[in-house]
Amino acid sequence: MWNEPYLETCCRSALHRLKLSGHGGRPADAPDAPCLNRLSHMGLACSEGNDRFILTGAGHARHRTEILKLPV
Repeated sequence: MWNEPYLETCCRSALHRLKLSGHGGRPADAPDAPCLNRLSHMGLACSEGNDRFILTGAGHARHRTEILKLPV
């Protein structure tokens, strides 16, 4: 049974770009900032004090299952 909130295509792309950015994260003023904010509200990303978004543990897990299609 599916029990996770749906991610729009743009937000899935932002999640993948966030994963690819590594520990440096993505700047808050990036073109995908609305999606990064949405991911942050969902607990998949968090905002650093230096105006950058980084992936959370939940974000890593969601990327693994939704983007990479790996088993849980």
